[in-house]
Amino acid sequence: MKDVRITHIGGPTTLIEVHGWRLLTDPTFDAPGRRYAFGWGTSSRKLTGPAIAAADLGAIDAVLLTHDHHADNLDDAGRALLAEVGTVVTTTSGARRLGRGRGLTAWATTLLEAPGRPPIEITATPCRHGPPLSRPITGDVIGFALRWDGQDHGALWISGDTVLYDGVREVAGRVEVDLAVLHLGGVRFPITGPLHYTMTATDAVELCRSVRPRTVVPVHYEGWQHFHEGRALIEPAFAAAPDVRVRWLPLGIGTDLAE
Repeated sequence: MKDVRITHIGGPTTLIEVHGWRLLTDPTFDAPGRRYAFGWGTSSRKLTGPAIAAADLGAIDAVLLTHDHHADNLDDAGRALLAEVGTVVTTTSGARRLGRGRGLTAWATTLLEAPGRPPIEITATPCRHGPPLSRPITGDVIGFALRWDGQDHGALWISGDTVLYDGVREVAGRVEVDLAVLHLGGVRFPITGPLHYTMTATDAVELCRSVRPRTVVPVHYEGWQHFHEGRALIEPAFAAAPDVRVRWLPLGIGTDLAE
């Protein structure tokens, strides 16, 4: 994907720079060490801090927030940063809780526009943040498909926190994907045993074989106690699937995603 630079800041947090736009995903900027409750007896400790401090980011045009109610996707420092950003795109329930933002349901669309820059169309994609019937507990989550003029091979897609299920598989039939930013980590909690709340590496490979992105960027796999699949476990799964091209981004360093 030409003319796109992505900086992986940590966990799910990335800075996406394209044609003058500076978009931030799932802002998490708290220091490490604290334990956060996620509800229903689940909790996790943050193990590492952000590779770039919020104060050093510079101006942000919009925040793409997959969900607001879990601290590994929006923590206290991230919430403070939202006050400095003009546009927040998130779930409809998240927009109500935040008291601001453009709330989207799956397959709804909004448009980012600004003088001197190409418009970016943002389409919400489905997520299920846990096993079947877990949505009332885990809450609403969305991913984002970003389209703008000049994309030669399809959209930039951010999966959001999701397991592999029929809803996320719909992306294969509805979006041509060039670059996929996948939230991985195989999230589990002791209280619910083997149940997963995000994709495992095996799930991600299966999904990629149907969505067929040209490039995959893994995120949401390090920095938290409840992430059970780090790079050491994810990398062999993708290595066994040579048809999937993976780019591992160094933390804190902008990487140009050239074709």
